[in-house]
Amino acid sequence: MSPIRNGHDRQITVGLDIGSSNITCAIGEIISETKRIRLLGIATVPSAGIRRGTITNRDELIDHLENSLSEAEMMADTKVTKTILSITGEHIRCLNTQAAIALNRANGHPGGFAERAINEGDVSQVLDLAQAVSLPVDRDILHTLPQEYLVDTLEEIKNPIGMTGRRLEGRVHLVTAATTAMNNLVSCVEELGITVDGLVFQPLAAALATLHEDEMELGVTLMEIGASTTNIAVYHGSALRHSGVIPIGASSITHDIAIMLQIGIDDAEKIKIKYASARSSMSSSKLEIDLPASAGQLERSVPEQEVSRYVEARMQEIFQLVIREISRADIKDPLTYGIVITGGGAQMRNIVPLAEKSLGVKVRQGTPIKIDGGQDFADGPGNATAMGLLLWPLYAMDHIHMQHSASEGFKDFFNRIRHTIEDLF
Repeated sequence: MSPIRNGHDRQITVGLDIGSSNITCAIGEIISETKRIRLLGIATVPSAGIRRGTITNRDELIDHLENSLSEAEMMADTKVTKTILSITGEHIRCLNTQAAIALNRANGHPGGFAERAINEGDVSQVLDLAQAVSLPVDRDILHTLPQEYLVDTLEEIKNPIGMTGRRLEGRVHLVTAATTAMNNLVSCVEELGITVDGLVFQPLAAALATLHEDEMELGVTLMEIGASTTNIAVYHGSALRHSGVIPIGASSITHDIAIMLQIGIDDAEKIKIKYASARSSMSSSKLEIDLPASAGQLERSVPEQEVSRYVEARMQEIFQLVIREISRADIKDPLTYGIVITGGGAQMRNIVPLAEKSLGVKVRQGTPIKIDGGQDFADGPGNATAMGLLLWPLYAMDHIHMQHSASEGFKDFFNRIRHTIEDLF
């Protein structure tokens, strides 16, 4: 995105993470010398009018977006004019594809070949061909992420530019989304007078904020637990091999508690946050939780461990679905670094021990990196996506080819990103 320049000539980047539970607006200053972001302002407000990536009440969503933007602007002492949005939902579909072109065919010599170096045009042609997949009319390509290139018999090439050969093949990961969902989300933000410079699939932003290069090279799965969805991104060989959306998140745990204890959703959420343990054996069997009494009911209490058993059962279900998604990546080598858990649901007590027990791999909690100035209030896993959106203009071009979108307002998103990077460096 094009940086915002205020009176102090600061180069500003803005990310707006729109979830089913919370909306987070983050404003940062680009530090070009270190390729890091200095956080200037961040605001998280309760969300409304959206569930599982689908807008259910447009007016409510716009009101809450405005609240988040206003609070972040006040903290950062700057006016937001442009932003990058996160997007997720059951409408997201991902696939791997590939394409190839013949190289160096000599003019005037049928069947002959002349040596020349592979250039950017050749790479762009391959990636454009890889995007030529048949999609329904209501679906468009959100991201095209190169995985690797092949030059003749040479494989696992990250950058073929300058190499010579007869054939160039590119393998890519495509992220597609429902056109209507993208356009509706963009229009809500534009209603506030904010230009949308692009949309980013949530786990890609979270991965950018939390994963280290060694993890992406040797293999890791990013598991982002949101309120209504759990997003997956599987990396190996420094490339995205598989991604997906599981339509279960932390709010399912809240509903389980509400149903089992026969209490309201708000009360169940408070109990989950304060008492719940993802691994029930690590919770107390003696601590009694007082339950809110409804009209005509006697005062009740429940052991902490009982509540945690409901939580563990749901988390086990989510982990089993994660295992299924990882298997779809069809990676023959082991994922050395196991799983990194992030998102709001990653803050649950004892979730890492349960994940290690259930998944049988190394697990860590993912918190933002490459961000300065936010250690006190923005370094938790729940802010990973918002922090990744801030970093997107600096790092996305290393991993992504271009963006297609049904909205002309952000079809040239990556052209603007490229210009931003050129300005900075």
